[in-house]
This record gives sequence, structure tokens and C-alpha cells, in this order.
Amino acid sequence: MMASYDGWRKTASLMDWLCDHWDQPEDGIWETRSGRPDFTYGRMMCWLALDRAIRLARARGRPADTTRWAAERSAIYEQVMARGFHPGRQVLVQHYRTDITDASLLAMPGVGFIAPNDPMWLSTLRAMDNELVSDSLVYRYDPKASPDGLAGSEGTFSMCTFWYVQALAQAGRIDDAELTFEKMLTYSTPLGLYSEEIAPTVSRSATSRRRSVTSP
Repeated sequence: MMASYDGWRKTASLMDWLCDHWDQPEDGIWETRSGRPDFTYGRMMCWLALDRAIRLARARGRPADTTRWAAERSAIYEQVMARGFHPGRQVLVQHYRTDITDASLLAMPGVGFIAPNDPMWLSTLRAMDNELVSDSLVYRYDPKASPDGLAGSEGTFSMCTFWYVQALAQAGRIDDAELTFEKMLTYSTPLGLYSEEIAPTVSRSATSRRRSVTSP
């Protein structure tokens, strides 16, 4: 479906605004309370917005400053790959001032920011296997390694587990993806709905009757 004239004008205006403001600290997808660093996921989503807007403008012949949009898109990409990857740990990180990873980055290959077989991504995925995955369920991040300023314990996030399934499949780990998906199905309600989080006690109590995913 094509956007209306007014709709496209608003889209183009938003992209122009994004070109001026993408390189700023932010609260991140998880809205943590520990400051406003440069989150890698947020930068990626800025790249995604510009990339899709450029494609729409060119495919539909809409007026837009695509030269500027493309330049900013490239700048975001280069910044993330240079500052969002920790060479010592070989992982893509939650934000530029840390060396830990974050489950939100599981969306990276799905949106086309990084190839699913890129060595930088595969090493990141292996780190997530070891640090964020508990019996196939996926935590958003490790609050002990990256304090978020929030009280209470952290459960696994259903959305992150489904992102993990997709990332495993895209990386060619089909057996792991199928097993993780089948396990996740057991946590749905009779209506096929899922809670936002799954408490650690639930996943631990289920360990005895479910096999863990193993990485190659």
C-alpha cells in the first residue's frame, strides 16, 4: 500500500530529523535507569529507518534527500561496526562503553544489518549461548554485569527467545532452532499466548524434563 502525499511528507521530515539526531545517547529498548549510553540496538534501528525510507523513496519515486539519508545510513553502519564490536571478547556489545552483549542484537541479521554467517555475528551468537541462554530461554542482558538501576530479579523474555530461534536458523543451526522453538511452545497458554517474561523458577523447574540447546 502506497503512502499518501501527506504521509510521505511526514516520513521524509522524520528522516531529515533523524539525520540530525541519531548520534545521541538514549534510554534503549529496555528503558534502563542507569544512564543514557550509546546503545548499539538504537543505532541499528536508526540505520534501519533510513535504509527502508531510502528504498521506499526510490521504489515509489518519491521526493527525498536520499543522498543525505544514504550518507547518514553509512555513517551509522560504520560507527556500529567500529565501536559496537569488542575486539577482545569478539562480541557485538549492548552499548559502546561496555563489553557485554544484549539479546536485542539478535534482531541484527533479521533486518539485514549483518550477514547471519559473518564471523563477527557468529562469535556474538556463541557468547549469547553461554551468557544469556538458560535451557533455551533468553535473558535480555545480564543485570549483574550491566546494572540497569531497576529493583527485582530478571526473568527471561519471550520475545528474545523467538529472536534467538530466528537467529539460530539464519546461522544454519537448524536443529538448535527447532529444539528451542519446540521448547518455547510449551510455555504458551491454552490460547497460544505468551507472557512478556518467564520467571527463572519456572525455567529451572522445567530443566529436568527438557534438553538444553548446545552450540557447535
